[in-house]
Amino acid sequence: MSTEEGTHTLPDGLKAYSKAWKTTESPRAILVFIHGFSDHCNTHYDLFPTLAASGIEVRAFDQRGWGRTFNGLKDRGNSGSTTVVLADMHSFIASVATQAQAQSIPLFLAGHSMGGGQVLNYVLHPDSPYRQAGSQPKLAGLLVLSPLIALDPASRPWGFIVSAGRVVAKLLPRMQRHSPLTQKSVIADFQADDLCHETGTFGGLAGMLDRGLWLENLSKNQLEGVDILPMWLAHGDQDRITSHPATKRLAELLAEKGDVVFTSYEGAYHKLQAELPDTRAQFCRDVSNWILGKSGENQSKL
Repeated sequence: MSTEEGTHTLPDGLKAYSKAWKTTESPRAILVFIHGFSDHCNTHYDLFPTLAASGIEVRAFDQRGWGRTFNGLKDRGNSGSTTVVLADMHSFIASVATQAQAQSIPLFLAGHSMGGGQVLNYVLHPDSPYRQAGSQPKLAGLLVLSPLIALDPASRPWGFIVSAGRVVAKLLPRMQRHSPLTQKSVIADFQADDLCHETGTFGGLAGMLDRGLWLENLSKNQLEGVDILPMWLAHGDQDRITSHPATKRLAELLAEKGDVVFTSYEGAYHKLQAELPDTRAQFCRDVSNWILGKSGENQSKL
């Protein structure tokens, strides 16, 4: 396994930090990974090296306003509107898809937390660039990890705070707000990482919550005519940041229309790839096994 750092040019010209975890031999699959709120692509412990060791190349980038992708302190957390967020994702995914398709390698997409909500919106929302004719990267499957569909009650702000925040988001969308996360696992590492700055903008936070709200209210009627990718959704049942029940409900809805599996990790918290050693190792195996299982199905169709 080797790593390779680089940059990806986003649609408006901003240079995003990117990184690849490469396999020793030709990859059996490629995974694009979308990180969460106040996170970046170098915080996922054993997950990416484990996947690379099993033949799965990982590609990731620091999203706009997060990690190393910002033009100064004033731009920290300035992720932009949902249109910008999905366009940024689409440009990165499409660039990887071109290579994967040229080499006949199955391409998978994964997202954690805020990123989990983003990848669901990316493949399901009618306004997503993925859903537009002629622009759809070929994806073999979707992995959705502790997604932001709804916040857990322990992390949910009061209604009047949300309402006031939405007013500010309309008037001053780039105004920054410190929004600390309460997570029981790896909190020391998280707090020691200067790139996990817990600072969003009112506009970005409103967009993040709106993307979750759309997923939470998703109905069968809205899924009519939508091709559901093979999906694996995973969530720790002790997560106190995003809602485990909300993920389970959405997985059950999607399973009525496609190959969708929900895995619950007993006693685990928000970041499964950073859990205690036994849970972390099992989670890494589960991710690898699901991708390789679906890779075999897709390669037989090539």
